[in-house]
Amino acid sequence: MKLKLFLFAFLYSSCLFSQSNKPISLHPENPHYFLFRCMPTILITSAEHYGAVVNVDFDYIKYLDELRSNGLNYTRIFSGTYIEIPGSFNISDNTLAPKHGSYICPWARSTVPGYEDGGNKFDLDKWDETYFERLKKFVSEAGKRGIVVEITLFTALYRDEGWTSSPMNRINNINNINTAARNDAHTLQSGSLLKYQEALVRRIVFELHEFDNVFFEIQNEPWVGGNGVEVLSFEKDKETREYDKQLIVRLADQKSLEWQKHITSIIVAEEADNKNKHLIAQNFTNFKHQLQIQDVHPAVSILNFHYALAAAAKENYGLNKVIGFDETGFSGNKDETYRRQAWRFIMSGGGLFNNLDYSFTVRAPEGTAQQEAPGGGGRTLRMQLKILKDFMESFDFIKLKPTPLKADKPADYEVYGLSNPDKAHAFYFEGVESQENILVDLPEGNYQIELISVEDGKTKFLGKKNHKGGMLKFETPGIPDFALRIKKI
Repeated sequence: MKLKLFLFAFLYSSCLFSQSNKPISLHPENPHYFLFRCMPTILITSAEHYGAVVNVDFDYIKYLDELRSNGLNYTRIFSGTYIEIPGSFNISDNTLAPKHGSYICPWARSTVPGYEDGGNKFDLDKWDETYFERLKKFVSEAGKRGIVVEITLFTALYRDEGWTSSPMNRINNINNINTAARNDAHTLQSGSLLKYQEALVRRIVFELHEFDNVFFEIQNEPWVGGNGVEVLSFEKDKETREYDKQLIVRLADQKSLEWQKHITSIIVAEEADNKNKHLIAQNFTNFKHQLQIQDVHPAVSILNFHYALAAAAKENYGLNKVIGFDETGFSGNKDETYRRQAWRFIMSGGGLFNNLDYSFTVRAPEGTAQQEAPGGGGRTLRMQLKILKDFMESFDFIKLKPTPLKADKPADYEVYGLSNPDKAHAFYFEGVESQENILVDLPEGNYQIELISVEDGKTKFLGKKNHKGGMLKFETPGIPDFALRIKKI
């Protein structure tokens, strides 16, 4: 054992030396997961609503400390091209809705009064260096805590209020921008606005080139705000029970896709001379895609979904990229809802999960606020997500792949699984309290088996089994959700 520990320490230190400052990347052995600071990595979090940098009243040190203390390793932020107003999407104490005078973005204020949300208009030809200092400090502090930052460069302009408060709107800047309609803002038909967007992307990518804990997302939810096309509708079923209406899947239209490819090319060009390249993510749709995603820019390595079904991970697994579930949080405030979404997705081959955590506010950056909100959050949920992260990390998960599980089970249970057939099996059972037996088809082998409560993390050792192959019987624990950790010995 001492020799193994010594070899691990030697190899790890050698890796750190050789990989110094190399950004988070796809794992070379299994690109459905990440390699970060020489360690196989899966990103899981319950994080604030993207305003950590643009809202100067938000104490991001307390926020990052809280994520670290909960064992979480990921946060997502918006760059500042868009903010919300108090009450947007029925969110109270929204970190992405700074009060008057507390909004900071990449562009400097001019001397001309008249910004729609208070203060002077913006000058898109000048940078606000204070913003870039805050952005880099935030990323630096996150890195010290082992937290990866997803920088979302642009976002959909959902409603008129999102456009009328954006610095890109000609009413809010002094640069005579000739883009009139908000649904043209993120297309190649945006007129003179495009050159400012290109410059913004180059500046942010340049400023963050030294950081290893960053990846870039092109645009948040590009299929809304007048730039989407409906491709699929389906009714509620077992997997979509959190949603209270018919699900409609929309994809970005062709104009949006062309613009997203262009922005991707700007990122690639800006990093062309850099030894270390940062990952790029593209946000595709809510729920799932009707088929495997096609025509992905070769530089895009992370395929992000919102309010994702497990099928989003399963159906796109063959693309050999990280499949991300990088936003949920509009299905009430029960921890169970978001805990189950996370387990389903990760246990279907996903590599990234983010819940919008409304317990993080300006007044409670440590994540203790209790409020009426469209979603949930708080320390209990964050600790439950840590149970999932710890469960995955208890395996050599780089070797795990989604498995078509053969099992006889109570009808009310759903089962999700990952396996390395020769070494280990990880299963998640979701359903109702039941004392019925479950039969799981496993290859021949000697197994050590543990049952884990996904709610509180309590582990029950079920013993060692000399299994001859075929169906192996388990008695359900009488709790709705649980996981099985099965390893060959």
